[in-house]
Amino acid sequence: MSRADLIKFTETRTYEYGAPILIFLSAILLWQLICVVGNIPEYFLPTPLKIIETMIEYQDALISNGWQTLMTTMIGFAISVVFGVAVGALIGNSKTLYNALYPLFIAFETVPKVAVVPILVLWFGIGSTPAIITAWIISFFPIVVNVSTGLATLEPEVVDVMRALKASKRQILFKVGIPNTLPYFFGALKISITLAFVGSVVAETVAANAGVGHLMLSAQANFDVPLVFAGLVVLAIEGLAMYTVFALIEKRMTRWAFRT
Repeated sequence: MSRADLIKFTETRTYEYGAPILIFLSAILLWQLICVVGNIPEYFLPTPLKIIETMIEYQDALISNGWQTLMTTMIGFAISVVFGVAVGALIGNSKTLYNALYPLFIAFETVPKVAVVPILVLWFGIGSTPAIITAWIISFFPIVVNVSTGLATLEPEVVDVMRALKASKRQILFKVGIPNTLPYFFGALKISITLAFVGSVVAETVAANAGVGHLMLSAQANFDVPLVFAGLVVLAIEGLAMYTVFALIEKRMTRWAFRT
């Protein structure tokens, strides 16, 4: 690599990673200034510094409850991936199943999941199970839709070529169908993991004795607004971390789908 190419690469990386960090820090600074200059009480909108102080003060509770929410979310998300890929593959390869089941999935997706949580509590009681199931059902739909769309939109010309080469349906699926679906699949994963966190927290605020949602609900009852915001920060960190993990895996496994 020449000196000019190295300088260009460094400038590109600096802009790519430096700009978001600069914008984020500027937004935090603006938030702090608005709260201080406007003399906004902390029970209405705490400053970023106050939130950091609260996170340090309640670090044990935030870590334990954050870990509980992360585990609950990941279990529900893992279940949704397994079932979502299986169902998406089935309906993506069958036009009959696609037309029969797709309206049912859409109808179920339109039901607010917070309305389902009380039913889950009646069936499974208070604890982690309703949160896991809520995370599962709320993150299931995007995976099914994207996997089935990736298989259903496979170019007919490619399928015809594979058939001309005496390829079986199984070979077409694994050699062409699945690679074609990977960009759709990873796009669904990045959406579903954030939805899974939403499902877990919603269930934790209704029927749980642990988790960030439960902690935030307790803080709200005590009018401890900085702790509520601290819980939001923990959720944001966890969600961003998991999103980044799947984005890196996506970039590695579907490098061919990205423009250079």
